[in-house]
Amino acid sequence: MFYELAVSTWGEEEIAALHRVIESGRFTMGENVARFEADFARYFGMKHAVMVNSGSSANLAAVAALCHKAERPLQRGDEVIVPAISWATTYHPLQQYGLKLKFVDVDIDTLNMDVKQLERALTPKTRMLVAVSILGNPCALDVMRAFCDKHGLYFLEDNCESMDAEVAGRKTGTFGHLNTYSFFFSHHISTMEGGMVLTDDEELAHLCRAIRAHGWVRDLPTDTKLYQRKANDRYQAYRFILPGYNLRPLEMSGAVGIEQLKKLPGMTAARRKNMALFQKLFAGDERFIIQKEHGTSSCFSFTIILNPKLGPDRDYIFQALEKADIGYRVITGGNFLRHDAIKYYDYDVVGGSCPNADIAHDYGLFVGNHPFDIAAQITRLHEVLDRAWNESTQKR
Repeated sequence: MFYELAVSTWGEEEIAALHRVIESGRFTMGENVARFEADFARYFGMKHAVMVNSGSSANLAAVAALCHKAERPLQRGDEVIVPAISWATTYHPLQQYGLKLKFVDVDIDTLNMDVKQLERALTPKTRMLVAVSILGNPCALDVMRAFCDKHGLYFLEDNCESMDAEVAGRKTGTFGHLNTYSFFFSHHISTMEGGMVLTDDEELAHLCRAIRAHGWVRDLPTDTKLYQRKANDRYQAYRFILPGYNLRPLEMSGAVGIEQLKKLPGMTAARRKNMALFQKLFAGDERFIIQKEHGTSSCFSFTIILNPKLGPDRDYIFQALEKADIGYRVITGGNFLRHDAIKYYDYDVVGGSCPNADIAHDYGLFVGNHPFDIAAQITRLHEVLDRAWNESTQKR
């Protein structure tokens, strides 16, 4: 394909890392996972990192940990404020733990949660706010954390799409009580499959470690406060203290993660260079609403919304992209309220509807951004969209 949605970012370093693990004969999580966790926590300036087998699992472990805290755990029926646009597994763990979702519309320019509606979303039952920075563009994390601190709420930051972005002088994925990351094939770094939970809270870190591996104690330090050790218990290594899962990553994924993390600053710089060209070509064109950068974006991809006020022929324009061999897809998961799975949820919609999320769902798309020069692809994208819009207008 001329312009791919996603490409591999691996080189000979990642392949060599895989071979080292194969030669060691140790495939389940071990010293490579532990080293990657330590490197990752250090890079983002956090105390604890817990690697799991996907970003979705990171969200699951994080929500589960908050439901098992010794003090003020989340409970069934508690309310959680969430954005209308995100990936499905931002929401699913919340539903699975019996929480009620309060959906807030997005800002049409940034595609992130409209923080002007936070106070309106708040009720006596609100216990948590979930932040999602869409496709590399930081949301108002400083405003959100201040809101949570003011009202005594937990703050969960789903940073699966925005690794290495920055806002208010800090990296995204460091503002929450818990922060989650994804290392899927198309993301900022890739470990085949994989994810991470970051936190400065020791109890939450220990809970995530237990939940990651069956709810047992084997991966916990001896001084943990989660349980009392028993003297001379021959089954101590197989003691289960929580209803957990098997979310463990592979040792190969940890080894690859070590190498990918070394490359992250350079890959982010390349993505931002591509973004500068994209912004230059599309800025000021009222036909195409592009994502307004907030803070410093790590530019996962390029979003484009066909301005519905100008009556675009959406199908004609999308078909033109396909004919030009340009890959595209819906922005993240679109408006989650429009998906069949919503029938299983207990939820409310702040203001009764999410018109901006609907516009992004119906008229939006994103194309890929890669950590190398794609000037030719971006230029071609602009040419195709410009011509397709003009042709569709002339046919009316």
